[in-house]
Amino acid sequence: MTMTYDHLAQPISIGSVRLKNRIMKNGTGFFWDDPSTGGFMNDRYLDYFEELAKGGAALISSATGPLTRDLDAAMPGFKVLTDDYIPGWQRWADTLHRHDCLAFHQLFHLGPMAPLLVKVPPSKSASALPREKSPRPGFGDFTAFTIPEIEDMVDLFAGAAERMKKAGLDGTELNGACNHLLNNFLSRAWNKREDEYGTQTMENRTRLFVDIIKEIKRRNGADWPLIAMMNGEEVDLADGITLAESTQFAKLFVLAGADALEVRAEYYTWVDDDDRRESLHFPDVYFYPERNGPVDGYVDGSRRGVGANIPMAAAIKQAVTVPVIAVGRLTPEIGEKAIGKGQIDIISMNRKLFADPALPRKVFAGESADINPCTSCMTCFDACEHFSEVKCRVNASLGKERLYAITPARAKKKVVVVGGGPAGMELARVAALRGHEVTLFEKQHRLGGSLAVAAMIKGEREDIPGLIAYLDRQVHKAGVEVRLGAAASRAKVAALHPDVVVLATGGQHVIPQIPGIDGRNVLTAKALHTKAKALLRFTGPTLLRRLHALPVARDVMIGKRVVIMGGRLHGCQTAEYLVNLGRQVTIVDTGTQEQIGEGLLDVFMKPYLLFWLQDRGVEFVTDVEYQEVTSEGLVVREKDGATRLLVADTVMTALPLVPDRATVAAMAGAAPQVVVIGDAAEPHLIVDAIAAGAKVGREI
Repeated sequence: MTMTYDHLAQPISIGSVRLKNRIMKNGTGFFWDDPSTGGFMNDRYLDYFEELAKGGAALISSATGPLTRDLDAAMPGFKVLTDDYIPGWQRWADTLHRHDCLAFHQLFHLGPMAPLLVKVPPSKSASALPREKSPRPGFGDFTAFTIPEIEDMVDLFAGAAERMKKAGLDGTELNGACNHLLNNFLSRAWNKREDEYGTQTMENRTRLFVDIIKEIKRRNGADWPLIAMMNGEEVDLADGITLAESTQFAKLFVLAGADALEVRAEYYTWVDDDDRRESLHFPDVYFYPERNGPVDGYVDGSRRGVGANIPMAAAIKQAVTVPVIAVGRLTPEIGEKAIGKGQIDIISMNRKLFADPALPRKVFAGESADINPCTSCMTCFDACEHFSEVKCRVNASLGKERLYAITPARAKKKVVVVGGGPAGMELARVAALRGHEVTLFEKQHRLGGSLAVAAMIKGEREDIPGLIAYLDRQVHKAGVEVRLGAAASRAKVAALHPDVVVLATGGQHVIPQIPGIDGRNVLTAKALHTKAKALLRFTGPTLLRRLHALPVARDVMIGKRVVIMGGRLHGCQTAEYLVNLGRQVTIVDTGTQEQIGEGLLDVFMKPYLLFWLQDRGVEFVTDVEYQEVTSEGLVVREKDGATRLLVADTVMTALPLVPDRATVAAMAGAAPQVVVIGDAAEPHLIVDAIAAGAKVGREI
């Protein structure tokens, strides 16, 4: 039965403006600007937001660059510091309005987060806190704003909102969440002041936030719509904001003139190392790889962070009369149910709208199966935190909308694609949509390549099964002739007389050539993939993972003590899987300690997984040479020349892949043009495979 979205589809008002439905996008940065030229609006930014507006969102907020008085600071983001920026923002607003979409802007001040960026003004916060007492030690030492500087901050925010009204925008989203400056004044953990901006009273704590709301309303008019974004809680932070406190904040914000409240939470991490102690507003990552300790009563942990903020948003909604917006790993299904129950009024999305800007339109058209799914991989945020252009694992067109528009091919060609993994499926889809005659060979009986095995290993946190289903459906919808269970020999391919052959066969597994590697106590990655793919012919990766966890299966295949050869991405994720099966794991690698986890995303994912593995007794052995496998385990030679036996019932290989040179050589001359893409050319990540397929599919 197809789900309907009657509640999401209903219009609603925020102050004086009316949203055509209940889906919005809040403001985020993209690093698509050029700070060296002043951070003015550009076509690349407009192109993405036009696709987003066409995609059916009712309200879109764009983050401006962090506010500062230092006009020469190389701050990222599209600026709104002077009237010179008004024409660019007017173009942006006009772009959204052409598609019946409201144009809001998000204003924020980084506060103590400034040290995370490059060549920016010295960081300041509500209070001067030494590193050892800071809720985020990585921010370093920062100073406190003086009262004249605080009063000037009101003018800085209100002046930006005033320019946005002149540019023709429809309203303001005021970001007082995360650990940005406005939140610092609200939080007893950040604010240690003893003056009228201290935490002695609710009025003092909210004074700056309230003054900014009032001044924006004074300059732009009482009917200027304003959304106040706030933390419902600072989870796991001593003296952090509680729901009881945020409910009182909410009432004061509405009294000051806020027309809607956007509720999220800031989650503080559990690691012991101060250098890695962080906070985040991604509830799904808070539960990665496994949440330790109690979960707050107003954090919904039933879906590993998906929809986790709804209970706190629902509690705040009971205290106010304006619409309440929820944000934080939401789905249309969760939003529909929560609105129907009266818990919230509007859902706000970001990552899902990176993956598919047309998500709202597809939801309301009953085309949910055609939504490109966000897999919650955090590729986008990792890029942002490295000051790189934001990209998306599953949507290679993000930030390249004009360049990657599907246009008819100049000449129709016969294209044969060998390999039905992410690179091959994406290329086949794009090439077929452009008018080429495409045939895809996949030797397995299902499309997906190694994605299904990755889904089994990774588990439910990343929606890899959804990605497989989406690409499979799109390949068939595009008219690709799919030949499953068909190994593509050179003769079979040549018989089709193709103009182009694309090899997307994936990378090859490395098996160390040492004595004993073919022993009964060794399970190579190649053998594991072969067995898993054979079983996946009959079932999906989620069910296979559950079946493998049953004692009758796990105890037959894998011993209680496991040594994994390879400590990069593949090895660490395999270790996570095995630890969850109750195995005692040792990871051994020929590289250095610093290379452990290489390939995992540096932001959140890598440090969290490595800490989790260490906490569960996983030993990391590095800087060794593999010598031999014996009946007792793996023998290695250490840096000092000494040999060491790593005791194991099972030795597994999980080494980085290498290019598929054998297939490339075998297919030479099978067509006038032979192209190698994805892991077959150079093994990387899923994002790189899909990007390669998208790029080459448009070049044929």
